[in-house]
Amino acid sequence: MLWRKLPGARSAGRVQSVALRLVCDRELEIEKFVPREYWSLLTTLATPRGESFEARLVGADGKKIQRLDIGSSAEAEDFKKAIESATFTVTTVEAKPARRNPQSPFTTSTLQQEASRKLGFAPAHTMRIAQRLYEGIDIGGETTGLITYMRTDGVQIDPSAITQARKVIGEDYGNAYVPDAPRQYTSKAKNAQEAHEAIRPTDLSRRPASLKARLDNDQARLYELIWMRTVASQMESAEMERTTVDIAAKAGARLLELRATGQVVKFDGFLAVYQEGRDDDPEDEDSKRLPVINQGENLKRESLSVTQHFTEPPPRFSEASLVKRMEELGIGRPSTYASILQVLKDRGYVKLEKKRLHGEDKGRVVVAFLENYFSRYVEFDFTADLEEKLDKISNNEISWKQVLADFWKDFIGAVNDIKDVRVTEVLDVLDAMLGEHIYEPRADGGDPRQCPSCGTGKLNLKAGKFGAFVGCSNYPECRYTRPLASSSGASDRPLGKDPVSGLEVMVKAGRFGPYIQLGDAKDYGEGEKPKRAGIPKNMSPADVELELALKLLSLPRDIGPHPEDGEVITAGIGRFGPFVRHGKTYASLEAGDDVYNVGLNRAVTLIAEKDSERPEPPFRRGPRQACRRISGSRRHHHGEDRPLRRLCHHRRHQRNDPERQDAGDHHACGSHRPDRGTRNQGRRQAEARRQKDDNEDREEGCQAG
Repeated sequence: MLWRKLPGARSAGRVQSVALRLVCDRELEIEKFVPREYWSLLTTLATPRGESFEARLVGADGKKIQRLDIGSSAEAEDFKKAIESATFTVTTVEAKPARRNPQSPFTTSTLQQEASRKLGFAPAHTMRIAQRLYEGIDIGGETTGLITYMRTDGVQIDPSAITQARKVIGEDYGNAYVPDAPRQYTSKAKNAQEAHEAIRPTDLSRRPASLKARLDNDQARLYELIWMRTVASQMESAEMERTTVDIAAKAGARLLELRATGQVVKFDGFLAVYQEGRDDDPEDEDSKRLPVINQGENLKRESLSVTQHFTEPPPRFSEASLVKRMEELGIGRPSTYASILQVLKDRGYVKLEKKRLHGEDKGRVVVAFLENYFSRYVEFDFTADLEEKLDKISNNEISWKQVLADFWKDFIGAVNDIKDVRVTEVLDVLDAMLGEHIYEPRADGGDPRQCPSCGTGKLNLKAGKFGAFVGCSNYPECRYTRPLASSSGASDRPLGKDPVSGLEVMVKAGRFGPYIQLGDAKDYGEGEKPKRAGIPKNMSPADVELELALKLLSLPRDIGPHPEDGEVITAGIGRFGPFVRHGKTYASLEAGDDVYNVGLNRAVTLIAEKDSERPEPPFRRGPRQACRRISGSRRHHHGEDRPLRRLCHHRRHQRNDPERQDAGDHHACGSHRPDRGTRNQGRRQAEARRQKDDNEDREEGCQAG
């Protein structure tokens, strides 16, 4: 149904679609976000002993001031004048003890999240490395697994492992870091099955340093992460002291309130080994350490910082934060997180850029299609509820047939509702749903759907072999096309004039992505097309300037003639990056090579290396290299000797077939005959005979071939 109604879309799995919706919903939030201006005032104060610290304005004239309350420069300037003329006195100093407890050992989800944050591993890569650690390495002549099973949502670990962890902690860090009683953990994840224990080293006495020589770099780093998390989970809590200092700033009749906060670690506990990473680290003032400040002291102002800020949209999901969100919603299972993310990237529904997942046009169209025609199946509660039903089926609490019957009744109804809907009607619905994303308001207030090329046509959503795109309603008279997202930095943008030809150089948006064009069609002769150059995938169209555009337009460029045959070697940028070409040989440039400046000697070397890597051509059967009898064996097509009982398929039944006995040692397929037409006819006859032989074998109950 998806293939027929939405060309270019490839799949929409139950869990995959909900994960894609999370990414696309976040894109929509970012697009609709309106920044809000606010100001902050940060004062640097000094104690009578000359020690400095920072305090923030939190109140004025008996009213509390929240982060966004100062919304204009006029208000900020008013508070600035008051603070500059104020005297400062410490009103209260409050110190409170606090404790931080360690996190539980790794589950599949938390391992993928932490490996992404700390090591930069994609979830799929994390699981591949964990699989190798689970399968083990050779230690003392025996293959030994280094970690427990890595697909789990359980946080409990075996009592013997807890005992060993406490012993290792005492040996490596001292008895002060060993808690009085072993720590026990329970899972907070929705739908947790807890069929396996948490991910941990099989033997905690194998310190990471002792295994570095036996593991590759990624394996060693992941093992160290698992080892540290397991050990830290059984260590003593960290003890802190959080201090809050309130300061009165009196400026004439006005009374302002400032506050300074800080934190001191009294005992590091598990922090000596491990601290969990965060996806989005906000500015944490509590982590700052304050000097000794006493109540009633007068303070001196050293400086005052007035800063303008704007609120920021919610951050895009990283792979780690998306896995975390899926786990919170009860979507998917530990074994599926990595594969789901990989499928979304492979399908072209999302792209990973600067460790953040961006919803692609193709993915947003699929989500819009599903939300309009199959809305029930991309709701978060549907997928989570179905996970619960699958658990009940596995526990024999409900009938699987009833679950399927209930699902099928509604699902086939939704399929039948759209079955007869034309593709153009589907595109019109999606065009209306995605209108805000596709058509941005114009600066001059004009119709955002007006075609910028012909001026009379209307832009609308169209579907092609490679997915949806925006095209003009006047097609084929007007052939204007562009990708869905007009805000991608790929809209038509002039860069300047080419100093040689005097033609305008532009960044343009095409159906298959952004590109650079020199001049317009009117600048060229009849039948000629404007010179164009693609923009490399790792480059944003918004970053392209005139100098770079001219370099790209100069490609492919001639480097010089090859010294052996005189054929010109060229350099260019292709699908897989920069390359040099000689005839049919393409050699990729290496790090440090510049496609715009690579010389002839270097190009010849790269091509020679590429030619040396080329495998020998496969054996080709000539007219006299078919099957032959050679002293008790039969030489087959590839020249190897085989026993007589393993006869060539052409001769399997030759002895009992009078029609073929006349052929002697020649194949019925005519492979010894030089005439091509005759050979092809012979091959067809041989194929028909083989089919007949196979049918006879089946009738006799034998296995053919």
